[in-house]
Amino acid sequence: MNKIIYLDAAASALKPESVINTEMKFLRDSYANSGRGVCARASAVDDMVARSRSRVADFINANPNQVIFTNGATDGLNRIVNILSRQPWYSSSSVFTVSDLDHHSARMPWEELLHLGKIHKMQECELDENLDIKIDAIPKTDFLIITAMSNVLGRAQDVEKIITAARAKNPNVITIVDASQYVVHEKIDVKKWDCDFLVFSGHKIGADTGVGILYIRDSDKYFPDKFGGGMVSKIVGNINENNSKWYLHHSPEKWEAGTLPLTQIAGLHVAIDELEKNRPDLNLIKYAYDELSKIEKIKIISSRDSTMLTFIVDGMHPLDVGAMMGAHDICVRVGNMCASWIHQRLNLGGTIRISVGAWNTMDEIKQAIDVIKKIVK
Repeated sequence: MNKIIYLDAAASALKPESVINTEMKFLRDSYANSGRGVCARASAVDDMVARSRSRVADFINANPNQVIFTNGATDGLNRIVNILSRQPWYSSSSVFTVSDLDHHSARMPWEELLHLGKIHKMQECELDENLDIKIDAIPKTDFLIITAMSNVLGRAQDVEKIITAARAKNPNVITIVDASQYVVHEKIDVKKWDCDFLVFSGHKIGADTGVGILYIRDSDKYFPDKFGGGMVSKIVGNINENNSKWYLHHSPEKWEAGTLPLTQIAGLHVAIDELEKNRPDLNLIKYAYDELSKIEKIKIISSRDSTMLTFIVDGMHPLDVGAMMGAHDICVRVGNMCASWIHQRLNLGGTIRISVGAWNTMDEIKQAIDVIKKIVK
């Protein structure tokens, strides 16, 4: 069988051997539940979770108690909406602001609040001629959702300046950063950015599926959105006598009801170590851009300095292009990338995306380009 050329890192990264081996070793030799036992093995799992949490905190310049383990970025983004909309100070007369760069999971939960009449109005950030968020046109808002890097255009947004501009209009604005693509290519500094919430997924950086990170700046300020074992210090009183009362743990425990995705967490800190040692080589994207831009039928949507290459072929449906590349054992992403709004803005039903990981080589890119040339002919 031919070797698969996997050029879909932006959807999900392949897993380094070190991550696979760490998770296998944990399952074989060290598995136990966390926060549930006093034996040596259970204590060792608690220590592992704490080490992974501290590694993530260092990775994004946060404090460990601000780092919450979730099931992924989509889970985190939905939880943020649930958290904020249940706070006693939340008002249905609030305004939220999004942009056409957003992934579905960053924007849809807020639109659902709008549909339910639980928030007043939606605004959109204006984009400039490069389709970047126009910083000097950030509107006054109560909640601002920022996609730090589009999964279609692959350009890093200046999150710090965007948040500074938003706070100039409203010092109390709540800022939410979707860093799912950004985290793979750029350093995150949540303290410098001054964001209130931030999310990313483990599987984008070479960790396993089923684990994500939710950063909450004021993590002990908010009332939680999920309830269950591990988050409760004690419960007193009787619900039938209307005097039942909960005492919750401090963050992060109060946010992590139930059993954590422990195997995935075991591999997470290893994936971060691997990413920081060996990030994707974006010279491969530049080379592909230069070669494909020579082909008349190909229209490239992304820029040369992007972290990915997104394009269409005149007269061909993206699904057909993707299927033909797949027939040559080349994996790319096709469709709207779960980012409908930027496709609507560009008047496109879908696109084809090439994205690379640390495992990809120049020879693989050259093979992919040769296949695309044959398909286009």
